[in-house]
Amino acid sequence: MAFIQGAHHWRGATLAADEINAAGGIQVGDKTYRIELVRVDTNEMLSVSDAVSAVERAITVSRVDFLVGGFRSEAVFPMTEVAADHRKIFLIAGAAADELLKGRVDRDYARYKYLFRVNPLRSTYLARLSFLTLTEVIEVFRTELGIEQPRVAIVAEHLDWASPLVTWVQLKVNAPRPYGLGGRIVGTWRPSAMATSVTPELTAIERAGAHIIFTALSGPAGVPFGRDWGRLQIPAAVVGINIEAQSHGWLAATGGLGAYIATAGIYAQGVALTETTIPFVEAFRERFGEIPIYTAGTYDAIRILTNAIQRAGTLDTDAVIKALQATDYPATIGRIVFDALHDVMWGPGYATGLGVQWQDGQLRAFWPRTWKPDPTNAPDLIVGYPGTVPYQIPPWVVQHWRRGG
Repeated sequence: MAFIQGAHHWRGATLAADEINAAGGIQVGDKTYRIELVRVDTNEMLSVSDAVSAVERAITVSRVDFLVGGFRSEAVFPMTEVAADHRKIFLIAGAAADELLKGRVDRDYARYKYLFRVNPLRSTYLARLSFLTLTEVIEVFRTELGIEQPRVAIVAEHLDWASPLVTWVQLKVNAPRPYGLGGRIVGTWRPSAMATSVTPELTAIERAGAHIIFTALSGPAGVPFGRDWGRLQIPAAVVGINIEAQSHGWLAATGGLGAYIATAGIYAQGVALTETTIPFVEAFRERFGEIPIYTAGTYDAIRILTNAIQRAGTLDTDAVIKALQATDYPATIGRIVFDALHDVMWGPGYATGLGVQWQDGQLRAFWPRTWKPDPTNAPDLIVGYPGTVPYQIPPWVVQHWRRGG
């Protein structure tokens, strides 16, 4: 757990376990159980084989009853195969690839019924969320700068989860309105998730004349990207996904140069997705001194698992699976209901995610404020969360394009 993604996995889980145990534990029939966490360092950011071995040890040596976590999709595939081999329930709380559940739970239910995803949204839904936040930024460029056909560059790490996003954005940006965004893709760059410098990509993007950079970065490369972008004063706004930018330490990590970076997120200053969001964020901040990133959704995973066990009234695996399938829970990330693939449902009334941006030293939400999910069939349906604020184009980007670029 050397990286922030794993650290927040552990912190979210710890907070949930401590709260549940302090409240008396889990009541199952006439027995009361306390949650005991086993810390498993999978090293999945760097080694798939290490991740597989770690899960095998957790089951056969530590003798865990349930598995929660997982981050890198390429590693979570074989990790979940181990869980299926041992018939252990695995609540994924960090890996986005659709295929972790699609094509497995539906095609071989008997083997893969043990797998559920609590967060993040699967890649297909992340693409939709990212498309909506990109749409918001493009419209701000049109209204504030008069740029009718914004040019968009894509920077996406070369990993499985990011590929559907790249395809989606390429298609939608280039498509004319109202079928797409009416912009133009000027290029796609695919750096390593572990890159320590993104200067060559950024200078190439500046030469290409991009107004906006769409990112799909889940690994440590997000920090040098933000630092290099701010240091070079690249005249292009950034939106998309940058997991490192969800962190409380983002501005410190980038030397203050990552201000105005926008990313898909879950937690933001003063925004409640459900009644449990703000109490969780405040408790996390008080205990650990920072804002949780999305992998702290292990908190929700353990809460949801506890709720399912109590409703099942037993620790029998099949009974707990049936209870999980019936979940309807106000999690910190939104209302959690599982679909037929054991994946989180996305959209109005369920989990939506947020578009967040670093403004004035704080992580503020800018989407959704006035989202119309279905303007044709439900023109009066407007989705927004109290506490959201308008998106801000970085000031040097405004100055550059007002001077004519």
